[in-house]
Amino acid sequence: MSTPLKQSTPRVLIVDDNVDAADTLAMLFSISEWDVAVAYSGQQALAQGEAFRPQLVLLDIGMPVVDGCETARRMRLQAWGPQAVIIALTAWSDEPTRRRVAQAGMDHHLVKPVPMERVLDIVAALAG
Repeated sequence: MSTPLKQSTPRVLIVDDNVDAADTLAMLFSISEWDVAVAYSGQQALAQGEAFRPQLVLLDIGMPVVDGCETARRMRLQAWGPQAVIIALTAWSDEPTRRRVAQAGMDHHLVKPVPMERVLDIVAALAG
């Protein structure tokens, strides 16, 4: 599902119910001159996604109410969703979780704490 990021200033949506984690990641992407939006729940992510139309989504899966897997499934149904690169960022690394992430339509599964270099390597591969 991974498609190249085509714009000179790509848009990333960071979704995590841990406000500090989401805001820190947003600062790192802002420094790299990305357009960044942050959501702290699955519901917020879906609403922001429709307006922001991100090309990259960094998505925590362990969120209350609408978890990351359900959020990803719903994102894929939106007009912008099939082209977005969705990366699961989670503390869970077990095989059933990896299957759930893949079945939800996410492109990558990274386990926290993720070295920023790993995220940037994925982004660089998409941008090239």
